Order: sequence, then structure tokens, then C-alpha cells
Amino acid sequence: MNRPIGVFDSGVGGISILKELVKLMPNENYIYMGDSANAPYGSKAAEEVQKLATENVEKLISMDAKAVVIACNTATSVAAESLRKKHPEIPIIGVEPALKPAVLHKENSVIVVMGTPITLHEHKFHDLMSHYSDRAEIISLPCHNLAAMIEKGILEGNEMEAYLKELFKPLKNKKIDSVVLGCTHYPFIKKSILKVFGNVAIFDGGEGTARETKRRLEEDGTLSHSNKKGKITILNSLNSNEQIKFSQKLLYL
Repeated sequence: MNRPIGVFDSGVGGISILKELVKLMPNENYIYMGDSANAPYGSKAAEEVQKLATENVEKLISMDAKAVVIACNTATSVAAESLRKKHPEIPIIGVEPALKPAVLHKENSVIVVMGTPITLHEHKFHDLMSHYSDRAEIISLPCHNLAAMIEKGILEGNEMEAYLKELFKPLKNKKIDSVVLGCTHYPFIKKSILKVFGNVAIFDGGEGTARETKRRLEEDGTLSHSNKKGKITILNSLNSNEQIKFSQKLLYL
């Protein structure tokens, strides 16, 4: 029960998921693996993402993780299914765009889903989108290089605002009701999105992923019953103190 929950992402983005996990289950121990050396996954071929995700999961299992959270929409889309088949001995939880709460937020709304090109291209997202397409107008918006900008620490300011203005330009005549953040890096730029986009509701998959992780641990009988605050270990494939400090800063942002 006191074994750690492993969490990984293609860099610092998955810290947004780790924040929600810690908020819901503060007494659990966590190991966060940020693969910044290979970031971002969203611009890579599916086969390479599959290989990297497999390596991360196996490393976390070797560190005695009792469950693994794939805190990356791209890696979830590409690799979650095969990883669950390969490692049936532990729960493997993925993340997906929070379309359901966005659809429920307002009837017959217009929803923009921001995501990496590979996430929005994969059949997993198209299946999800088709499930709700009769209840809302859903617009997928590929965000080339956005995760890479966030990985460099660009969260607000002129460069980020210029990028977002150009990104949203094709939608200027649309009355957008909600924005769904389909990449775990994107919650860190919510302020910038609101500044550029205006008064829209923003949804991400962090809270839902945390709830699903807790449910799976309860089902597995491995939820911690400790009364003490858990330990959080942050690792990064760059082996850089600067990247570790940036990750810690995002965790407590």
C-alpha cells in the first residue's frame, strides 16, 4: 500500500496531473518521470512514442510502482492499450481530453479542443469526438510546438500571446463556449488563453484522471491508509537540476 504511484510525461506537462493526484491523495508516495530529453512526444511518429512510453513504464515498474499514470495525452492515445496488455499486473491509467464536462457545461455549445497533432489524429480521440458530435460542435485545433514552448518555461508574455493569437485567428468569427485542453502541458497557460481568447470555460483531464486513479487503487486494494503526507520524487531524463527545479515550481504554482 505504501509503494509509490508512478507518473510519467514527455517533460513537465504531466506535473498538471501530479498536482491533481496529490490534491486528491496527499498521503500517497509518488515518483514523477519527466522525459524532457525526448520532449515533446506530440510531434514524433507513433512508433517512437510507443517505444518511449514502454521504456518509461518499465522503469517505473522497476522502481516498485504499484500503478502507473500516463500523464500525457499523446502517449495515452498511442500506447495505453498495448501497455495494459503487456503489464496486467498493475493498473495503468491514461488521460484523455475532458470533452464530457465541456459538453455538459452548456447545451449545443461550440467547443474547441486544443491538442498535439498526433493526439488529435489518433482514432482514440476521433472515437471520443464522435460520441459527443450530436450534442455540440467540436472543433479540433492542432497546436504545433506549443508543448515545446511550455517545456522551455514560456507560460505567459508577448511570445505566448502572439502564438495564441495566431493559433485562434481562424476561429475569430466563432462564438466559442468552451476550450478543452488536450495536452497535459496546456493547463499551465490557462491565464494566457483567457487573456487572448476571452471569457470561455476551460476544461482539462487532470481531476478526472486523479479520480480514476483512486478508483483503480481502491479496486486493486492498494490505496494507502497512511496518515502522513506522502513523498514526491521528481526525476527528469535531462538529469538537469534546472529542469527539476522548474518541475517543482510548476507543482506548487
